[in-house]
Amino acid sequence: MAKLKVFTWSDGFHAFTVATSSKPKALQAWGIGGDIFKTGLASEIADGPDHDAALASPGEVIERGLAIDVGKVSKARKPPKADAAAQKARARIAALEADLAALDLTQAEQTAAMDARRAAVEKDAAALAATQEKARQGLRARLRAARSDG
Repeated sequence: MAKLKVFTWSDGFHAFTVATSSKPKALQAWGIGGDIFKTGLASEIADGPDHDAALASPGEVIERGLAIDVGKVSKARKPPKADAAAQKARARIAALEADLAALDLTQAEQTAAMDARRAAVEKDAAALAATQEKARQGLRARLRAARSDG
């Protein structure tokens, strides 16, 4: 069996200590997802009453009151396991987020296509207006010439 180390952290009200073989296993025992060792919130300890209590019950979190139940040492409550309903809800949320991302992509593609069609129509409209203006100017010139002749 791997050599046990004792790790601890505090929320300010209680100290939580566990004897385990690694920091990741300590985080798992505490039910913490982030690495509080990196922030300095958790650390390894080598002695003290919490150290001895944790070694007496490897893998179990020992809780000692600091500001609440001061000095009281007991086994901590287990972090709640994610139940099937919570897992199903997370899966449903993930699926809906994926659907939303797909919809956003589809709508962006549709908008780009509409913008391209709009630009083509505006180009055609400008060309038509230029052609019509040229025809109008030519006819007016012929009209002026006809009026001046007669």
